[in-house]
This record gives sequence, structure tokens and C-alpha cells, in this order.
Amino acid sequence: MNTGLIWSTLAIVIIVPIVAALQSPLLAWRDPVYIVAGLAGIIAMVLLFVQPLLAGGYLRGLSRLLSRRVHRVIGGILVMMIVIHVIGLWITSPPDVIDALLFTSPTPFSAWDVIAMWALFASALTVLLRRRLRINSHKWRFIHTGFAVVIVSSSIVHALLIIGTMEVISKRILCGFILAITAKVIVDWWRLPKR
Repeated sequence: MNTGLIWSTLAIVIIVPIVAALQSPLLAWRDPVYIVAGLAGIIAMVLLFVQPLLAGGYLRGLSRLLSRRVHRVIGGILVMMIVIHVIGLWITSPPDVIDALLFTSPTPFSAWDVIAMWALFASALTVLLRRRLRINSHKWRFIHTGFAVVIVSSSIVHALLIIGTMEVISKRILCGFILAITAKVIVDWWRLPKR
């Protein structure tokens, strides 16, 4: 595939959902904190599309080493976006966040977001502790892939269930892209020889 086409597609998949969300009529009566919290969640979803592309080394023009380094940086940004998302929602409605964290929320989308959040935090923690835990490459691939599956699947279910500022069609397309590229990376990884 042409390098320019790859990067153009990436830009479109990233920009369109964010721009569509910013034009949502549901933002008209919302506080700035709520808008920032929602936008952080949308950016997190977009980053879930970028992460497997970097992990798989599919972005032409980036070396495998640079892809992995950017993958780590984006992982840190992803954690920050989720923290901003949760803190913003906490400021606007603490009871809703408490209900979600305790899995007592009447809204079905809340539980999936919490599952994705804790899986993301656990994944980030294992990245930080990998050397101390002395995890070999094969075990690391298994652990990191396991977390990725939980994060991606839970985030997609959350996004599809919630009726919010994300425009429906662009949201579904983004979720489809995330699911497809994550599945491709996992299949490609498991085809690699076990060392």
C-alpha cells in the first residue's frame, strides 16, 4: 500500500470522529469540564486505533524501533486521556462515577468503560515493571496482548452503547477499524516464531 495513502487514511480516521463530535448539538448546554472529559474519551478511542498500527509496525516511514518507542509514548498519553476523562466526569457528577466504579450503575455502558480503564492501568503497570519482573518476550506478548484484547473489546462495547457526543456513523467506522487492526496485529504476532 502507498505510504501517502496509509498516512492519509490514518489522518482521516483520527480527525473525522473528533471533528464530528465537536459539532454535536449535545455540547450546547454542557459545562467546559464535561466537554473536555468527553473529548478526552474520544481521543482515547482514536489512540486505540493508532496503538496497534505502531505495535505491528504498519506505519511506513517509521522504523520498527521508532514505532515501538512511539507506541510507549502514545500508551502514556492514552492513560492520561482516561485519567482526564474520569476526573472530568467525577467533577460533573461524582455519584455517577462512584456507581460506575462499584459496578452499580443502571447504565450498561458504564461497566465496560471501567473494565477497559482497569485493564489499561494494569497494562501500563506491567510495562513499567517489565524489567523487574523479568518477563521474557513470549510471556510478554501473551500478557500485553491479553490486556489489549480486554481494553479494545470493552472500549468498543462502551462506545457503541453510549449515546453521547460521538457521531454514530463515524463512531461505528472507528470501532470497526480498531477491531480489524487489533485482530490483524494479534494474528501476525502469533504467527511469529516463539523464542
